[in-house]
Amino acid sequence: MKKAVHIVSTDNVATAVGDLGADEDIIVDGVPVRLATPIGRGHKFAVAPIAQGAAVVKFGFPIGIASAAIAAGEHVHSHNLVTALDGSDAFRFQGADAPCREHSPAIAAQGFQGYLRADGRVGTRNEIWIIPTVGCVGNLAARVARIAGARHAGRVDGVHAFKHPFGCSQLGDDLGHTRALLAALAQHPNAGGVLIVGLGCESNQLGALLDLIPMERRAHIRTLSAQAVEDDEAACLALVDELVAACADTPRSERPLSDLVLGVKCGGSDGLSGLTANPLVGRMADAVAAAGGKVLLTEIPEIFGAEQILMDRAASRAVFDDAVALVRDFKDYFIRNGEPVSENPSPGNIAGGITTLEEKSLGAVQKGGRVPLVDVQRYGGVATRPGLTLLEAPGNDAVSSTALTAAGATIILFTTGRGTPLGFPAPTLKIASNSALAERKQGWIDFDAGQVLDAGFDAASNTLLNLISATASGAPSCAERNEERDIAIWKSGVTL
Repeated sequence: MKKAVHIVSTDNVATAVGDLGADEDIIVDGVPVRLATPIGRGHKFAVAPIAQGAAVVKFGFPIGIASAAIAAGEHVHSHNLVTALDGSDAFRFQGADAPCREHSPAIAAQGFQGYLRADGRVGTRNEIWIIPTVGCVGNLAARVARIAGARHAGRVDGVHAFKHPFGCSQLGDDLGHTRALLAALAQHPNAGGVLIVGLGCESNQLGALLDLIPMERRAHIRTLSAQAVEDDEAACLALVDELVAACADTPRSERPLSDLVLGVKCGGSDGLSGLTANPLVGRMADAVAAAGGKVLLTEIPEIFGAEQILMDRAASRAVFDDAVALVRDFKDYFIRNGEPVSENPSPGNIAGGITTLEEKSLGAVQKGGRVPLVDVQRYGGVATRPGLTLLEAPGNDAVSSTALTAAGATIILFTTGRGTPLGFPAPTLKIASNSALAERKQGWIDFDAGQVLDAGFDAASNTLLNLISATASGAPSCAERNEERDIAIWKSGVTL
């Protein structure tokens, strides 16, 4: 295995694939570089001298400024590298970039066994979802799901309740975010039936939530106000029985890759995420989009510093303008709350070798491959166009992955260098950036992207696409086997 990766010839840093010792000679583009200090896996070292104040370059782009002179072979990290982001921006529109990367016929022809819904969308699961309008009835929803899940085991793919603490004591846009998110979840094609449970006196009233759901998507939805019935548990169970009877016989059928809606996400990233897992997921995005499918990318604060790469692929001036507005609104959100736009990476990211937000963002945007940017959706919105949709949501793993599901993702590819057990309403495949994590946390990790360092991207791409097809066809992900199925809602306003 190679000891370090030098991504672009103009980069003045390379990234260690494994732990490297001091005084070790590392060959970079045919030239030996002697390490001045030990370099941990995922961390960077200079391949040539870098002057104080000069740009540090990785992925072919600046990832910050050297805060001190850095000698060749020296560790490059938070002690000598600082962000150059200050909240300002100047974006340019230049039309769509190249089309999606070409793929082998084996990849292009890949399909899956899915559930065709009445409106033409296709689900990867046939489940019953119980969605509370407010936190007060969250435990009721969970209890009903547990009882009904046992009662109807084998008839549907599962009965799941998605508890949350919101829906009351919220105002304005904050309440609107909660309502829009829950209404979008209720329309998801993975839910053959949905029970929306309200309390009765909450701010998030059932009627207002239903107003956000088109009439043609309400046939599989039932509602109940707990305060309006004597035995709320029995009433909920009766409605779930009705929903199961209506959808239990829905068959899986062969569907093309174009029917897949792919959500892409990274969490607990390390210095290898942008070299292995994220570009591998980008190839999956290219494959789905080239077939005519939809790809969803979010985590807006984690594209700061790399926005222009996405905007260069905007399919029209209108899409470009929407992307600029979304990015600027999110930066204003930080500034209004007195926070710098560069308040990232996380402690785990830093321990894994990521130093600045520019570095993290340049690695993160690779999950979108080279798919043309065709739409921008605000939080709680639903993707409707084949190609790449940029979705408003913060970087938080649970909040952004819930937003991806609500926007229609029927499977989520979640890359990680540090590992996490979290799972979400849509089947979520955890893809490790390094083989050590994949081996150590086999109960969490579905796929080892560290293999691309030896086997290359082509072999790994075919293997991962086969796993995506199998999962979309019903094979459980690690998170599903571990019963990790949760949602989180973006809390952006005051609480009464």
